[in-house]
Amino acid sequence: MTTPAPIGPRLADAVPFDGIQPGGGACLTVERGWRRVRRAWLRAARRGYLARMAAARTGRCPGCTHDPLDARDGKLDRNQCGYRFPDDAALWRPVLGLARAGLAEVAVTLAACAALTVVVALVARATAQPLAWLGLAPVIALAAFGLHFFRDPERASPVAPDALLAPSDGVVTQIHTVDDPDFPGGRALRISVYLSPYDVHLNRVPRAGTVQAVRYFPGRFLNARHRDCARVNEQLWVDLVDDDGRHLRVKQISGALARRLVCWLAIGERVVPGDRYGMIKYGSRADVLVTPGPDVRVAVEVGQRVVAGQTVMLRFGGAA
Repeated sequence: MTTPAPIGPRLADAVPFDGIQPGGGACLTVERGWRRVRRAWLRAARRGYLARMAAARTGRCPGCTHDPLDARDGKLDRNQCGYRFPDDAALWRPVLGLARAGLAEVAVTLAACAALTVVVALVARATAQPLAWLGLAPVIALAAFGLHFFRDPERASPVAPDALLAPSDGVVTQIHTVDDPDFPGGRALRISVYLSPYDVHLNRVPRAGTVQAVRYFPGRFLNARHRDCARVNEQLWVDLVDDDGRHLRVKQISGALARRLVCWLAIGERVVPGDRYGMIKYGSRADVLVTPGPDVRVAVEVGQRVVAGQTVMLRFGGAA
């Protein structure tokens, strides 16, 4: 059934971007500052390591302005730089169960909580009121939320060559066939998933293929359940072509709280199902679009909870 609901911005609205988090942000500024400090330290104290990394660096990046020293040094510009290092594949694995893309947010949150704890302690000591320690309750809740939100559990993806997996955790809110002049063939089967602030927000590759395009569209921050959010909100699109030549599009769409979209895939990169490829920071929405046809069978329903990299959303060819 075709729906007249708005489908999103036009390709012409995409803007050039630099880096894995095009929308910027205070924590990204902190990360870039830390990178400058780390680069200076490596050049001063780890010259042997830098020589080994330079010898191991592969790829091409004509006119490169990033000049990464190692994989960690180049992570913020990975989707814009053609150089790679031997440990690049492990770069986005979690640290202590936390998403690398959110470590700056975790550090800032915990630092703020530590400062607030000192304030509460000083107030409790100055007033000699035991009840003043209740001020720690919201501090602990904030710290717990920060750690919980940026969790990144390890997952094993099913081996199913005919399947398209969920790119995000959340609840399926829409399954529609839409007219889309910017999608190959002019029509697309779209499945939308809503992510609450309590879902895991790491995005995973839904199907094996090759990255054809990564596009960024600045925009507004309506609630992810608003009917116009897919049309006017900030979003990142990743276009893939699978091994059967089928075109897929995965959209990361911001929400009222989610104002930072992250994607580290580069054009021409080969991806496999279940690989981490990005993150939407705080509540948000993810859409998957494929060309509809008799060989495409929907394997989920509206209201169903899905798990990124594990839940089969579509099957191609064989029985669902």
